[in-house]
Amino acid sequence: MIGLVGIVIIFVMVFGGYLLAGGHMDIILKTLPFEMIMIGGAAVGAFVISNDTSAIKHTLKDVGKVFKGPRWRPDDYQDLLCLLFELIRLAQTNPVEIDEHIEGPEESAIFGRYPKIKSDGEAVALICDTLRSAGLAYDDPHQVEEVLEKRMEASQHHAMHSTHALQAVADGLPALGIVAAVLGVIKTMGSIDQPPEILGKMIGGALVGTFLGVFLAYGLVGPFAAKLKTVVEEDAHFYQLIREVLIANLHKHPPKLCIEVGRQNTPSHNRPSYNALEEALKSLRQEAA
Repeated sequence: MIGLVGIVIIFVMVFGGYLLAGGHMDIILKTLPFEMIMIGGAAVGAFVISNDTSAIKHTLKDVGKVFKGPRWRPDDYQDLLCLLFELIRLAQTNPVEIDEHIEGPEESAIFGRYPKIKSDGEAVALICDTLRSAGLAYDDPHQVEEVLEKRMEASQHHAMHSTHALQAVADGLPALGIVAAVLGVIKTMGSIDQPPEILGKMIGGALVGTFLGVFLAYGLVGPFAAKLKTVVEEDAHFYQLIREVLIANLHKHPPKLCIEVGRQNTPSHNRPSYNALEEALKSLRQEAA
């Protein structure tokens, strides 16, 4: 919703200010469709050239995040801490029984209590793979931490591709606007024998191309890329939390301490309070009793 508000503000301020200054929309409206075909079409073509099919689909899907915002909310962070608490407690008290949950998370009763987390393949894989490594000879916390770091860097790089793709389009739009404007000037020069009032309108129409390229770059596509980057970085904290808690578990800390490590590393605006989390964990312990 806040994204739509921002778009409305941009259009109202730009075109409202233009009209208040005595400008007329007739030249812009008459020229806009043709300029949009040239500039928008060229931008889309350049985007298609510089990305493969998978990246194009990924970017188009990610544009919705500009309006939806981060996927993970404060309640999800608390649910994640509760899920990890259950798994770590079971892994430390009954290492054999934990196997059925990490080898078949889709059928696990523990994962089933947290459907939103269960539906995220990356989160589930990260949890299960790390817990599985704890049961193997591959249990050096520092070694596992390094592997997790590289894995998360790769995932983050992939997630950020949409941001880079949109920013590349934004960077190219002003130049494409100049291309459209030059074509408008060429058209005007072909009618140099026309009266000044006609030439003035033609030159004004040509300048719409420059305006449109800059407006789209810095008023829409650039902010879209910046917002998408913020959302991707925000969601990355969720997976970082998994890493912190499971590394603490590999250091053989008690389950409650592992969860407190995760809570302290949760961003402040998503961090559950100590008392709220303690109540949730208390309920889990009572259910298990």
